[in-house]
Amino acid sequence: MQVSLLINGVDRPAASGRTYDRLDPFTGELATTAAAAGLDDVSAAIEAASAAFPAWSSTGPSARRAILAKAADMMDTKVGEFTRLMMEETGATAPWAGFNVMLAANILREAAAMTTQIGGEIIPSDKPGTLAMGVRQAAGVCLAIAPWNAPVILATRAIAMPIACGNTVILKASEQCPGTQRLIATALTEAGLPAGVINVITNAPEDAADIVEALIAHPAVRRVNFTGSTKVGKIIAELSGRHLKPALLELGGKAPLVILEDADIDGAVNAAIFGAFMHQGQICMSTERIIVHQAIADEFVAKLSARAASLPAGDPRGHVVLGSLISLDAAKKMEELIADARTKGAKLVAGGKRSGTVVEATLLDFVTPDMRVYSEESFGPVKPIIRVANEDEAVRVANDTEYGLSSAVFSRDVQRALAVAGRIQSGICHINGPTLNDEAQMPFGGVKGSGYGRFGGKAAIAEFTDLRWVTIEDPAQHYPF
Repeated sequence: MQVSLLINGVDRPAASGRTYDRLDPFTGELATTAAAAGLDDVSAAIEAASAAFPAWSSTGPSARRAILAKAADMMDTKVGEFTRLMMEETGATAPWAGFNVMLAANILREAAAMTTQIGGEIIPSDKPGTLAMGVRQAAGVCLAIAPWNAPVILATRAIAMPIACGNTVILKASEQCPGTQRLIATALTEAGLPAGVINVITNAPEDAADIVEALIAHPAVRRVNFTGSTKVGKIIAELSGRHLKPALLELGGKAPLVILEDADIDGAVNAAIFGAFMHQGQICMSTERIIVHQAIADEFVAKLSARAASLPAGDPRGHVVLGSLISLDAAKKMEELIADARTKGAKLVAGGKRSGTVVEATLLDFVTPDMRVYSEESFGPVKPIIRVANEDEAVRVANDTEYGLSSAVFSRDVQRALAVAGRIQSGICHINGPTLNDEAQMPFGGVKGSGYGRFGGKAAIAEFTDLRWVTIEDPAQHYPF
């Protein structure tokens, strides 16, 4: 499949004519050939978005709502194409691809509903005869940098609310899934989104740093949002800060699932299996640490390891739960984490084997802080079990990480669980549910090394608008001189 840039409503190759190939991580065969944008293409995309901004920002909310709602319907009709591209470009399974499209379409619908919620307020003024208002208005051109792991969800999330708020956008697609993310823009343009409101840049991996720096540095770009690793997020934050660009960053995670001694063990097992191994653990909210009270640890681990050992892994086109990891390097890292933990005393209780880019659902018990898997984000299906003596130790271990995105607590005593949730340093916490959950209308984001800012619903309006102080005053007012 050939993937073109989208600039000012037109499919076009890179100005240089360069392309790059994305290979299927499972088969090694060619998945897509995409345009490899250069700095000339960056300039063209920014010019198109800038030119489209005045008309789009003055378009009424009902018109914006209708286009976004229609785009959601268009996206639903393309589920087969999205699924094929996600399988070929990222090694995803069909259920994960289908969920991506479903939630992404709902993100568009939620953004459509927000077009009439971009409000303001009347603020009492000390000046006689003055009407003072706080008014939100579109910021301008927004840069969206999306990852590969939930490619339809996260790229749609990166552009939906900016567009709903009256901004124009440039989507810098992930190098790992250019075809998948380019198709999102097709759904929007087929729904009637005017030329230039969305522009898509695809680039070769070796050009990424230069492309991103040029996009952020350009004075017409007024907002940046990035979803990806904490390492790259720090670079994005530094570049954005240098150019005084507000940035919304949703970064890595090491989500703790805390299971107290009074937990529903079967419920906790269900949550752990889903949270740890959905999409091979390649989700920012994936359960990355299973923290269990020692009083129930033996029973919990026995049940969890039996469930994990039964999960089929293999060709993502088959009837499997775990498909391919994104690359061979990612799969080899899983072996390194397993070997390091076992050498230092961890017990392998499920999985442990790799076949190419496929790694079994793997559990390591008796994990301690000196093991890499305790602190490193695995971003794969290798999960540590950490036994703790009491509630305070559980909270301490949960917070013993640079990250702070998602978390979960299991206890039959909801008041106790709520208190524990309040002590965990994370942007998201679920009581008696998995760490893995997403809904379009929820404030989504983290703290600490997991970034700052919030996607989702009304919370995102503040990220993609400027709040202005506007007054209507008495022209005959008194001045002191």
